[in-house]
Amino acid sequence: MKRVLLVLAFAVLILTFSACGGGNSDNNIVKVGYIGESDRVIWEEVIRQVSNENIKIELVSFGDYLLPNQALNDGDIDLNNFQHYAFFNNEVETKGYKLTAIADTCLAAMNIYSHNITNVNEVKNGDKIAIPNDPSNGGRALKVLEAAGLIKLKDNAPANPSVNDIGENPLNIDIIEVDAGSLYSLLPDVACAVINCNFALNFGLNPNTDSIFKDNPTNYNDKNYINLIAARTEDKDNPIYKKIVEAYQSDEVKEIYNKDFKGAYIATWE
Repeated sequence: MKRVLLVLAFAVLILTFSACGGGNSDNNIVKVGYIGESDRVIWEEVIRQVSNENIKIELVSFGDYLLPNQALNDGDIDLNNFQHYAFFNNEVETKGYKLTAIADTCLAAMNIYSHNITNVNEVKNGDKIAIPNDPSNGGRALKVLEAAGLIKLKDNAPANPSVNDIGENPLNIDIIEVDAGSLYSLLPDVACAVINCNFALNFGLNPNTDSIFKDNPTNYNDKNYINLIAARTEDKDNPIYKKIVEAYQSDEVKEIYNKDFKGAYIATWE
């Protein structure tokens, strides 16, 4: 009888140890949601770094921008990295998600490109300039044109302006609004175009060498277009997540930005 009790006690001890997480690395598995297979190279570097901390990252790819925040809020993933603050804040406000940004990552540069001129100073009176026709990217493109000195927005322009918010247009530029994916095909027919970095890269443009005006975080007076890493609010201080952020905000990732993304991603964590 004593032998049976001893065996039972030992079994209970093992179960208790397992329940407390002793020797169980499952607590260190972090599921990260992202969009765009090109970003996988960034996370592979993060995975390499945190493996030294006994942290395992599982990447979860999404094909729809409306899914990663819902998945994070529902607990299907632990972190996500695919959006800027303007998108994130709208999602949290309109859908009631309990999510918090825990780190800044980069500005996905929205540069000006041209097949006809080599400098924005060469834009002439009445020239055509193409920008995206969707509200979010179109408004941002106007801010890029303002930073380039081609237009001036009204003092009371909203955070996401439209062409109606242009206060000064000294060269009488004809702004053509088209689908963002069609901008590259218009380059032969316009003075220049403001193109999202993903489309620029897809069409073989080099943001470092082919743009005639480079986007920059200083072009904006807020963080609306800065990309971020998000977590559930209740987990925002998770020490494992902080180690992942530290690995992401590293010189190695900055080098990937420059090498693999040709300057399309600009680090914003410093």
